[in-house]
Amino acid sequence: MADRLFGTDGLRGKVNNSPMTAGMVLRLGLAAGVRFRRGQHQHRVVIGKDTRLSGYMFESALTAGLCAAGMHVIMTGPLPTPAISFLTRNMRADLGVVISASHNPFDDNGIKFFDANGYKLPDETEDEISAMVLDRDFSWPYPDARHVGRATKIEDAGGRYIVYTKSSFPAHLTLAGLRIVVDCGNGASYKVAPLALEELGAEVFRIGTSPDGTNINEHCGSLYPEVVAAKVREVRADVGLALDGDADRLVMVDERGTILDGDQLMAMCAQALMARGELPGNILVATAMSNMALEIFMQEHGGVLLRTKVGDRYVMEAMRREGAMLGGEQSGHLVFHQYSTTGDGLLAALQVLKIMCEKEKPLSELAGLLIPFPQKLINVRIKNRLPFEERPAIGDAVQKVEAALAGRGRVLLRYSGTESLCRVMVEGEHPDKVQEYAEELAAIVARELA
Repeated sequence: MADRLFGTDGLRGKVNNSPMTAGMVLRLGLAAGVRFRRGQHQHRVVIGKDTRLSGYMFESALTAGLCAAGMHVIMTGPLPTPAISFLTRNMRADLGVVISASHNPFDDNGIKFFDANGYKLPDETEDEISAMVLDRDFSWPYPDARHVGRATKIEDAGGRYIVYTKSSFPAHLTLAGLRIVVDCGNGASYKVAPLALEELGAEVFRIGTSPDGTNINEHCGSLYPEVVAAKVREVRADVGLALDGDADRLVMVDERGTILDGDQLMAMCAQALMARGELPGNILVATAMSNMALEIFMQEHGGVLLRTKVGDRYVMEAMRREGAMLGGEQSGHLVFHQYSTTGDGLLAALQVLKIMCEKEKPLSELAGLLIPFPQKLINVRIKNRLPFEERPAIGDAVQKVEAALAGRGRVLLRYSGTESLCRVMVEGEHPDKVQEYAEELAAIVARELA
């Protein structure tokens, strides 16, 4: 954390351990307030959170810092990350803040920011905020007592978000007759996701909608889609949805209980958009983690896959630069730029359900477009985050595996942006070899970066 306070998706860490302490978050609120307080108009910031117990502490610390900097704070309570992005731009706020550690366990928490247009902040803006926070001698330009901020709560935030997401679903269509299992991971969507689906006519079976502050992502949600798959088979549902703790990612399950990741959902949506002429340039944006099969699929259908660094904000930056309307990550962050400025699990689910309703076909038939290459990802706990080129043994091992794959697979090594991990990914046609190569590389990485 000495070099950069922020990772690939905001600030994140163990609660009551640096940097996720109340004192640090108060300074973060001050710094964000100073950075986004401009001119003489009334400065406003929207703050949302997920269901973690520590959210209360960090909400209070952030509010204190932002108010001290002269920002008026609007608190929404537990709401999905994309809801805060929407409300920030909808309410003409200067800044949006989400208190969440996404899919991490409850004893982690984090902070991520949205600008006035609902986009995540670029690295350079995060670095400006970091510099103020980490400078213990920084002289805060406090406003006078008459111009400190005030804090209020907005009671109908969830209802506003439901109306917004439902507006992306065609008015002439209905979910009536569909049986849908939804797992909210005991997280931020525990109220809004089931209600939105029910209001569109679906019969909803709920999982992970009883948060207690410590059970977020606990054997439920998008990290455990097998839970939804089992429920789909049990109740003979038409589809299952698994959301993560802050509901910005989606994993789906078809009526047979088959789990579908972000790559498979993107292939399905890209084909539908291309068929309607609604995918500009036939461009799909994804990250380095997306399966090679997705790249081949786009090529075979007259499209192109553009890859970015891992992180949905990098996907969004590329989409804005290229004028693309669809992008996402294998993990389930799906961005439909026509409607949203960030990944939105509920909104993405509605886009898939729209295709199902329009074509009057089951999800198993529609989503069988992509057969992913076998892929193995191993997270290696490390002590030294060194450039890979400084460890020749790692480079030699990668070259050896790539030569063995002979162009029908790939190797990807990258450091986690939020944890002391190196992610080792191998992809290829033969699962046994993929497993073998991944384990070999992981052992070498563990040894070289110990």
